[in-house]
Amino acid sequence: MENKEEEKVPKHKGKIQALDNLSLGISMVVAVVIGIGIGILLKDWTGKTWTLWIGVALGIFAAFNNVFKAYQRAQKEFEGLADDPRYAHRAKYGDKSTDDDED
Repeated sequence: MENKEEEKVPKHKGKIQALDNLSLGISMVVAVVIGIGIGILLKDWTGKTWTLWIGVALGIFAAFNNVFKAYQRAQKEFEGLADDPRYAHRAKYGDKSTDDDED
């Protein structure tokens, strides 16, 4: 009886995951904008133009880091689907439904 309680999935879990995936684009833009802001502050403090590019580089690095973390989360989720009986055949033998060679 305890296993049934542990297997319950929250009602809105899919919606929350979809919103989390949508936030990836927003987080990329925000990371670059914050990096540019840091670069502008560095430029104002030091008077050197090249320090602006340090901030831009930090922002771009942060955006790529966000994409990498999202990829890792998605990879974990897809690995869990391989154990699902609905998808086990496809994971083992591949999806032949899109092959045009059979004509």
